[in-house]
Amino acid sequence: MIASGIIHQINAGLSGRDRAPRKNEPPMRYLPHTPEEITSMLATAGVASLDALYASIPPEARLGRPLALEPALDEPSLVRHLEDLAQKNRAATMLSFLGAGAYDHHFPPAADQLLLRSEFYTAYTPYQPEVAQGTLQVIFEFQTIVSEILGLPVANASMYDGASATAEAVVMARRLNGREHTLVSEGVHPHYLETVDTYVAGIGTGTASIQRVAVSKTGAEDVDALIAAITDTTASVVVGYPNFFGCVSDLRRLAEAAHARGALLITVTMDPYALALLESPGALGADIAVGEGQPLGLPPQYGGPNVGLFACRNDRKYLQQVPGRLVGETVDKHGRPGYVLTLATREQHIRRERATSNICTNSGLCATAVTIKMCMLGKRGFVDAAGQCLAKAEHLKSEIAKLPGYSLPFSAPTFNEVTVAVRGGDAHALTEALVSKGIIAGYDLGRSSASRKGELLVAVTERHTRADLDRLVAALAAYGV
Repeated sequence: MIASGIIHQINAGLSGRDRAPRKNEPPMRYLPHTPEEITSMLATAGVASLDALYASIPPEARLGRPLALEPALDEPSLVRHLEDLAQKNRAATMLSFLGAGAYDHHFPPAADQLLLRSEFYTAYTPYQPEVAQGTLQVIFEFQTIVSEILGLPVANASMYDGASATAEAVVMARRLNGREHTLVSEGVHPHYLETVDTYVAGIGTGTASIQRVAVSKTGAEDVDALIAAITDTTASVVVGYPNFFGCVSDLRRLAEAAHARGALLITVTMDPYALALLESPGALGADIAVGEGQPLGLPPQYGGPNVGLFACRNDRKYLQQVPGRLVGETVDKHGRPGYVLTLATREQHIRRERATSNICTNSGLCATAVTIKMCMLGKRGFVDAAGQCLAKAEHLKSEIAKLPGYSLPFSAPTFNEVTVAVRGGDAHALTEALVSKGIIAGYDLGRSSASRKGELLVAVTERHTRADLDRLVAALAAYGV
């Protein structure tokens, strides 16, 4: 309909913004419903008019007038207009140290081109394995990558993002041991914690069953406080690894304490590159490990898209409770390898009361992007990129620590993200000042907690050069002087 609208404009002699539509001239239509189709649909619905159809909507909630749209544009004018708007997006060209759950790792152009192949780009849910072997194999490879990174043998491919994966893990733990009490560290991303609250709000005692535990003075998870809070009614203990403040904890003792009381340990990882250098969650005793897959193959773009990572122990009762779907490898009657949906316990597959999740997508294209990028990077490349992240972050930490008025409030080990106490005690003012210098200095932690208004979360990836780091240090040194 857009194309037909453009042709209508050409035939009418309309040239972009050069003139307003003539009187009685039909507007360019973006909706496919003709008046005849609307009349037919109303007749089928048994109502006389659109007003009657919308009668149940309170009048104050209706617009009552046409949308205030600008005059229609022909295609060249529209392209120019969009290009002009894009030039106003200064953040796209600024030097950024923003992390807090979305990280700017390298995404090779070759991976982007492979992703645009029609077999991937137009693929839908692989209900029919005989015609969806390529899609199913990609999902299987994605699961394999997730399993190897998280260090647990069973991985799925159906989480929207790290937040939904975390919430699904919490609900799965409750199903597994029949308990409600959930301990969550405040070292988990605050948005993830809000998502957990939303998921459990209508289950049992709701959010009253969620107990939050502050991080320790070192910035790491407070293992002692978490262990002390575990009871015989605790379903799971949820911790960040590394946590929201960039700090890394040794979780072995926590895993042992949780298991001794019949509780599960759930780890949450925002940047899986950390797990190229750290011991995997599975090796530390995690029962369920979740994370955000965006850093592995999705450039950050306006908050999405994302793909969640989810892995768990290889236990029959776990398998039956995993949300989403799992793709398995098998052989056909000729002995040739093949791939099938092994488990799909979603609402659209089984009765709602038996479904483990109402997530209705496998984020297939995003999972494909991660699979392609990680296969191109390889294990050695993955470790090398993670090593660059760590080395550059350590260099930046040492340089910032030398600046008068700045400090590193946490002493726990970090990977590629660090919390900085800023000069003047106002991280928001600092970030606003550095924007004028073309630098996004990091995430103002005051946005998540008023008690941290003087702290800045700074993230580094392999894409940052030594010159980039020096530029940030120089800008911080000049701030407020």
